[in-house]
Amino acid sequence: MNPQELIHLLALLQVEGVGDIVAKKLLHHCGTAEAVFTSKKSLLQKIDGVGEVLVKRLQNKEVFALAESEMRYLEKSSHEIFYFKNDNYPEKLKHCVDGPVLLFGKGKMQWKQSKIISIVGTRNITNYGTEFLKIFMETIQPFQPIIVSGFAYGVDITAHKLAMEHDIQTIGILAHGLNQFYPKVHSKYAKKMEENGGFLTEFWSSSQPDKENFVKRNRIVAGIAEATIVVESAEKGGSIITANLANDYNRDVFAVPGRVSDKYSQGCNQLIKTQKAQMITCAEDLIYLLQWKLEEKPTPTIQKQLFVQLSEKEHIVYDYLLENGKQLLDEISLHCSIPIHQLSSMLLQMELQGVIRPLPGKWFEAV
Repeated sequence: MNPQELIHLLALLQVEGVGDIVAKKLLHHCGTAEAVFTSKKSLLQKIDGVGEVLVKRLQNKEVFALAESEMRYLEKSSHEIFYFKNDNYPEKLKHCVDGPVLLFGKGKMQWKQSKIISIVGTRNITNYGTEFLKIFMETIQPFQPIIVSGFAYGVDITAHKLAMEHDIQTIGILAHGLNQFYPKVHSKYAKKMEENGGFLTEFWSSSQPDKENFVKRNRIVAGIAEATIVVESAEKGGSIITANLANDYNRDVFAVPGRVSDKYSQGCNQLIKTQKAQMITCAEDLIYLLQWKLEEKPTPTIQKQLFVQLSEKEHIVYDYLLENGKQLLDEISLHCSIPIHQLSSMLLQMELQGVIRPLPGKWFEAV
């Protein structure tokens, strides 16, 4: 980005009363951040949400001193800058009306991967949540999604660590500048995360991990992904806020159910009960509901060797598809007498073995 335009963007975002929504309106009408500061007052006041008070605040030169200070920090660092109009900006976040105008990142982030999942939950993760995430990461590893979370205690750091263990790109969304890590104890994981993923924030180097920043950060976690999974959560908390934001952005929201007596399953159960989240009990549920597909692999030429790897029920499903051609999931379940929740997992394993192929619209066929 042009350094002069970046300084003006930084200055614009420091003007009192200019948030991301108003900033985008000003940039849309004026074309550039520099033009916002040089446009006539009469033109600016015609913009919806911009009044006389805000126009006067745009004359405040102190914001440029703040912008130049942050610019010096950015020039010394190796941080990447993501502007919402540029190609390197996360695609799904572009469609959020209140998405950040600017993001700052460090690491090796590959946004071309379309499968982006946000995982959120309590800071007091239990063995139940940990075990779910272990199996979840093992199952989704072949699909190589990006795992996004908030780098906090509990569910967040567990998701990041397990993603790294399975060589899955993982990105932490921070509630402060990139010149520090909170909590500090998690800084030991930073270097490895930056090798395959990294960190993203909208906050400047002068920002501290204040309470309000975490609430603001949640909209990025919700908006950047195609789906958000709440693993464990009390009835109230940041993960519930994130789930509600994801719903507002028209994203898929999933929750892991738990016992009604468990404090850190109450939030998940309530999301499912009020139909604000779909229930998932395993990664196969997510894969099926999002209709993820692995890249097609050559079909083995010796079919008999494949049958050795099939269970009795898998034989029944394969024979049914071979005899009847492509079939709907519900029809397979009915004729093979296998419940859908078991069948979904079974079909995924058979797809990985190369004996069946998923088709659009929940159809499947034998290979």
